[in-house]
Amino acid sequence: MKSILIAAIVGLAVAILLTPYLIKVFARQGFGQEIREDGPQSHQKKRGTPTMGGAAILIAMWVGYLSALAVSMMDGGGGPTASGWLLLYLTTGMGLVGFLDDFVKIRQQRNLGLNKRMKFLGQTFIAVSFAVLIFLFPGANDETPGSKFLSYTRDLPWFSFGIIGAAVFVVLLIAAWSNAVNFTDGLDGLAAGSSVMVLGTYVAIGFFQLRNSCYSSTLSAAAEAGCYATRDPLDIAMVAAAALGGCIGFLWWNAHPARIMMGDTGSLALGGLIAGLSVMTRTELLLIVIAGLFVVEMMSVVIQIAVFKVRHVRVFRMAPFHHHFELSGWAETTVMVRFWLLAAISAALGLGLFYAEWLSLTGG
Repeated sequence: MKSILIAAIVGLAVAILLTPYLIKVFARQGFGQEIREDGPQSHQKKRGTPTMGGAAILIAMWVGYLSALAVSMMDGGGGPTASGWLLLYLTTGMGLVGFLDDFVKIRQQRNLGLNKRMKFLGQTFIAVSFAVLIFLFPGANDETPGSKFLSYTRDLPWFSFGIIGAAVFVVLLIAAWSNAVNFTDGLDGLAAGSSVMVLGTYVAIGFFQLRNSCYSSTLSAAAEAGCYATRDPLDIAMVAAAALGGCIGFLWWNAHPARIMMGDTGSLALGGLIAGLSVMTRTELLLIVIAGLFVVEMMSVVIQIAVFKVRHVRVFRMAPFHHHFELSGWAETTVMVRFWLLAAISAALGLGLFYAEWLSLTGG
């Protein structure tokens, strides 16, 4: 627990202190956000707001994790694990693709960054390499960071993809969740605040899996029935906690009126991290509930495009979903707070389902 707290506190401190420095540097370099011309007109005043602020979250995550790891090692704990490094790789790699996308937007002064092919190739390379690597590092009990089974709160033994199928599934998960968070990043503080709820849930899940690991020698007979065979739950929780602290620190400056935006640098990174956490904690299906707001935002875009292509009518005034309410007359802060509440309800419900499944197995 000490390591998890250190990761979160250091991540928070780094992000809240580093972000204003990045605001000055990016403003001086002219790294300002471009705004969609067809979006709510109230957003046009945000043009030129420094972007690529997701870099602060990434740096905070790295510093928070490494600081907690150093303290853990000084206290006699183990060193870095494959799960921790792979999560950092996935998050940083997706963040780098987002950074390049943001940089192109800034240089070309338009709201379209990398062309679709280049962005797709970048995301695919990171996702495929991650999906392969999670099956290559068996631990002391032969468990790997990834699993060939579909999972809900743990592996579903009757639903096996096979190694190749599982790798393809992981790639699709990363693509889906990175784009879902990217769609949600349209209002001040919305994506960062919603990510806080999801990451906080995964800190709790990682810690609970650590306390109820199948490889613990202190489990009671009742607890063994509901134990978790995940690899490196402590490192998973530490990475989630460091990113959580980074998001909170960044949110201090990103809340309305935002002084900096995370850009694709942050949204793609956070989406990749969330997908990676679901894979390593064996909660891929449960994530649909935990991150319910991101699902709704992505589905609103899918529905809008599909219906328009078939019937040439728009279901929403504008997609993603949050813009529909803005164009309906809601203030941006009203949409943000209410969507935060929806994100919190989804995360709490997901955590409740996770705990209820454990109780059903242990007779608690």
